[in-house]
Amino acid sequence: MAKIGKRSAKANEAFVGKSLISVEDAVKLIKGAASAKFDETLEIAMNLGVDPRHADQMVRGVVQLPNGTGKTVRVAVFARGAKADEAKAAGADIVGAEDLMETIQQGKIEFDRCIATPDLMPLVGRLGKILGPRNLMPNPKVGTVTMDVKTAVEAAKGGEVQFKVEKAGVIHAGIGKVSFDEAKLAENVRAFVDAVAKAKPAGAKGTYVKKVSLSSTMGPGVSLDIASATA
Repeated sequence: MAKIGKRSAKANEAFVGKSLISVEDAVKLIKGAASAKFDETLEIAMNLGVDPRHADQMVRGVVQLPNGTGKTVRVAVFARGAKADEAKAAGADIVGAEDLMETIQQGKIEFDRCIATPDLMPLVGRLGKILGPRNLMPNPKVGTVTMDVKTAVEAAKGGEVQFKVEKAGVIHAGIGKVSFDEAKLAENVRAFVDAVAKAKPAGAKGTYVKKVSLSSTMGPGVSLDIASATA
């Protein structure tokens, strides 16, 4: 059995007996217990009453967090001509077409978000087996297949978070840094929960949001009072 360090043990003690608490109390608890030598990410996990194996129960979407994520997002754009120039001007880190496809096929994936103009999707489609499992495949439903590459790049750079339910019916995301003010983190939590709530699929039956938990990158988690998270 792994030995628990003093800092971890102290953090765990602070969480004993704490569950179903308000967003503000959870954020305060997590900020107070974060002790890593780097700026940890505030992570959210939502257990949903869906089975994503059924198409009418898939949950996916995008949310612009009011206070950003605190993370530097590297953006790649598949575009040509004027649209390629537009992407570069908007701050895209990598812009290309066939050359970018070849780079990815060689195993070089040096980006966190991938955007494409519709005319280049047949090209991007060849990369499905590489980009798909990494949740990097451009998708019109979340605004990453678009002719408005300027807006898409700026959104990705400005704190936009994509979400997609996993096989077990859970959504995970990083929604800020523990160094953020408590009020800003609480705002981000509620914005994310609201976006997932609005993305409720037609096939969902019974209780949709079953559980919401918060944690820091290296710290223990705590469950939220769902009513507080949706207020």
